[in-house]
Parts: sequence; C-alpha cells; structure tokens
Amino acid sequence: MKVSIITIVFNNHTTITTCLRSVQCQSYPNIEHIVIDGGSTDGTQEQIFPFLDTIAYYVSEKDGGLYEALNKGIRQCTGDIVGILHSDDLFYETTTVQKVVDTFLQSKADLVYANGMYVVKNNVNKVKRVYGSKPYELKDLCFGRIPLHTTIYVKREVFEKYGLYDTQYTIASDYEISLRWFVNPQLKKHFLNEWVVKMRLGGKSTSANLQKRKSTEDLAIINHYQLWGKITLFLKIARKIPQYLKPYFVKY
Repeated sequence: MKVSIITIVFNNHTTITTCLRSVQCQSYPNIEHIVIDGGSTDGTQEQIFPFLDTIAYYVSEKDGGLYEALNKGIRQCTGDIVGILHSDDLFYETTTVQKVVDTFLQSKADLVYANGMYVVKNNVNKVKRVYGSKPYELKDLCFGRIPLHTTIYVKREVFEKYGLYDTQYTIASDYEISLRWFVNPQLKKHFLNEWVVKMRLGGKSTSANLQKRKSTEDLAIINHYQLWGKITLFLKIARKIPQYLKPYFVKY
C-alpha cells in the first residue's frame, strides 16, 4: 500500500527540517510526501530545497489558509492511505507508518486512529500533554471525545466519497471532518493503541488568543451534528485538563 503524507507549512523555517527528516527516516518504503507551502518568506523554502529529491510533490504559493492547503494536498495524493504531518510535528518513531499500514491490512478498516502527544517546542523529548484514544462509540462524541486529528489515517477514497475539509471553518475544520467520519456508520474504524505523533505546542489552535474563535466554531459544528450543544463543548474543553496533568505523574 502506498501512503501519502501531507505536510503544509507557512513561515516555519525553525522546525520544517525536523518534520521532513521524520518522514525521510520512516522504515516503510512506499511513502509519497506531499508538501504544500503557502508562499513562505522567512527561509522555509530554502530549508525544503535539500529534500526535494525525496518529496513527491512540492508547491509554494499563496493560498486561503490551513484547510485550503490541506485540500490542495489531498488532490495531489495518489496513495491508498492519507495522513497528515504538520510542519511543527514529527512521527513518534521510525516504524510509525509501518504500524499504521499493518493495521489497515489486518483490520480492513477505512480509517485507523491512534494516540498522540504534545511536546515542548524546543525539546521534543519533553512531553507536556498526552492525547490518548480508545475504541469510540457514538455517545463518546457527545461527551466531547474525538481522536487527535493528526493520529487519524484514512483511505484516500474516503475523501473522494465524503468530501474534503470544509473551508468555512478557519480553525476547526479538522474537528468537523473528524465528526463527519465518526458519525458515519458506513466507515469501518479501527483503534491502533500506539503513539504515532509528537506535536509541538504552539500550533494554530493551541494558542490561547485563538481559543475563543475555535470554541465558537466547535459549537457550530457540534450543533450541526446534533450532539449536546454547550455541554459537549464544555466536556470537550474540560477533558484537556487530565491530558496536561498526566505527564507529571507518568513518564512518556
């Protein structure tokens, strides 16, 4: 199976190299890396150039933001499986993609999801927040539970059949598409109980000044899928508290 990994970036020269190396170092041989740059002007493009021989598709041009860039990347994918690795992030280990592929083959699933963690921006070995998952039931979505988006891998045909990211949401479209998938009984989902990604704190929706906008979009999405409204939103936010506390008591 071919795996398409999409990386989108804009003015992130400090971490893009680590991200690209993380893909390059994967043990699984059949990876198609799609890199979409939003027209960076800070030296990001110069950091990407040495990796062009290992990148299947690369473009640098202005776009309409995060989700338009992701959609642009998806349209270029030719893999059987599609996953996302943002420019701030890296795979948990060199065998991560191999484990994801093995799970797809064994489970015959349309969607595989796993566990992820947030780390300090300048020290990826220091865990600040853990985002575990489990086998989900529909009621879990009402309680605000949803997998970390970058731990979700889907068959490319899922995008073809059920659509791309909804760009009316500027900061929460990943939540919308995740709900779109998880409420759909036609999609077979399988939980891989492995850590698959390290995400640096400080991303688009982890900044405190953007949380209000994200909550507004989250609530609109929650209402669209007829969950429990503000109760689901409150529980979705509240469940972050133990995620931040666990690293103080458990070594990861």
